[in-house]
Amino acid sequence: MSSLSARLLISVSVLLIFFFGVTIVVLDSAFRSAGEQAQEDILDGHLMALLAAAEPSAQGVLEMPPDLHEPRFGNIDSGLYAELRDDQGNIVWQSRSALGFDMPNGPRPRSGVRLFLEETLADGMPLLTLTLAVQWEFPDGELRPFVFKVAESLDSFNAQIAQFRRQLFGWFGAVALIMLLSISIMLRRLLRPLRRIEKEIVEIEDGQRESLSGQFPTELTGVARNLNLLIDSERARSERYKVTLDNLAHSLKTPLAAMRALLNQDKSDEFAKRFNEQIDRMDEIVRYQLRKPAASPADKFALTLVPVKHEVERLIDGLRKVYHDKQPAIAAEIADNMQFRGDSGDFLEIAGNLLDNACKWCKRHVLITIRPASGAGGMFLVVADDGPGIPADAAEALLQRGTRLDESTPGYGIGLAVVKELAESYGGRLDIGQSKLGGAEFRITIPSS
Repeated sequence: MSSLSARLLISVSVLLIFFFGVTIVVLDSAFRSAGEQAQEDILDGHLMALLAAAEPSAQGVLEMPPDLHEPRFGNIDSGLYAELRDDQGNIVWQSRSALGFDMPNGPRPRSGVRLFLEETLADGMPLLTLTLAVQWEFPDGELRPFVFKVAESLDSFNAQIAQFRRQLFGWFGAVALIMLLSISIMLRRLLRPLRRIEKEIVEIEDGQRESLSGQFPTELTGVARNLNLLIDSERARSERYKVTLDNLAHSLKTPLAAMRALLNQDKSDEFAKRFNEQIDRMDEIVRYQLRKPAASPADKFALTLVPVKHEVERLIDGLRKVYHDKQPAIAAEIADNMQFRGDSGDFLEIAGNLLDNACKWCKRHVLITIRPASGAGGMFLVVADDGPGIPADAAEALLQRGTRLDESTPGYGIGLAVVKELAESYGGRLDIGQSKLGGAEFRITIPSS
C-alpha cells in the first residue's frame, strides 16, 4: 500500500475498532450488571410482600390470601411466579401464575439467607430466582421451617439487553464513521503540502518551473531546500557534460577535416571513398552523442522510421574492415521492409555494439536476425555467435558499466550497458542466453509504441 493517507486511515480505523470494542464490552457489562441488580431488588421486594401477606393457620401451616398486592401473581404465565414449601420440600402454596409447570427446585439456602440464582424451566425459559428459608413462629411458640421462592422470567430482560447492544453498536458505528470522515478531511488538508511538492516536481520535469517554491511547513522546508540543491547540482552537471561534448566535437572537427583532405590528395578514389564513409560515420556518431544531452522527453513523439536493412549492411561492411584479419562470416536475416521506429543513432548503437561484441568473441560465424515484434513498430533483434558464450551467473554483471569478463581483450566494458539502457528507454529489454551456434545470444525485444 503506497498511499500515506490510506495507511493512516487504516491505522486509525484499527485503533478505533479496538478502543470502541473495549468500550462496548465495558458498557455492556455495566448495563447487564445494573439490570441484574435491579431485577434482584425487585424480586426482593416481592419476597418481602409475600412474607408480610403470609398468615399461620389453625392447622399449623402458613396460608396466603387469594389476592396478593402484585396482580401478576394472579395472572397465568405472567412471567412472575411464587411458591411456598415446607421443610420436606412439599408445596404448601403456589401462585396462580405458576399453574401448569413446576418451578425448578434449586438448592436450599441456610435459614435467613437470600439465594439468587439463574435457573431454567423444562421448556428452556430462563428464570432469575430468589429463595429464602425462614423459621416461622406459630402462636403456640413452635418454630417451623418454610422456604419462600419467587422467580421472574428473563425473556424481557434479555430482550432489553439485546436492544441496548443494537443501539450501542449503532451509535458507536455512527460515531466511528463520523470520526473517520473527519480524520480523512483533516489528513487531506494536512497532506496538501506534500501534494504541492509532487506537483511542483512534475512541473520541473516538464520544464515549467526551475525549482521548488519555499512556501512549505517547517517540517518540509529542509526537504524542499535539499531537493533544490540536488536539482541545481544535476543541472550544473548536465551543463558541464554538454560543454565537454561541445569541446570534444570541436576538437575532433579539425583532425577529421585534415584526414579527409590528406586522403583526397594521396589515395585512390576507391580507397578515399571507403575511408570517407568511415569518417562520415565518425562525424555522425559525434553529432548523435551531442544530441543526447539536449534531447527533451517531447522528442520521443517525433520518432522517424529507420530502414533497418540498409543500416545493418553499413554496419556489417564496416565491421568486416575492422576485423579483416579474423574475417568473421557475418550473416543477416532481416524481414522485408523492416523499419525501426525511433532515432537512427539509437538503432546503430544497439545493433553496432551487439555485432561488434559478437565479432570480437566469435570463432567464425555471427548471425543477426531482425523481425517485427507483436504490434506495429515493434522489433525483435537477435545477435548470435559461435564463441565461448557467457556463463549464466555472469550475464547480469556483464550488463553493468565497466564490467568485462576478459580484461586481456581490448574494450571499455560499457557497450552492453549502453544497449540495455537504450532498449529500456524504448520500453524494451535485453536478454542473454545460449545460441544455436554454440556461443552467446543477445535478444532485444522492443514493443510497439
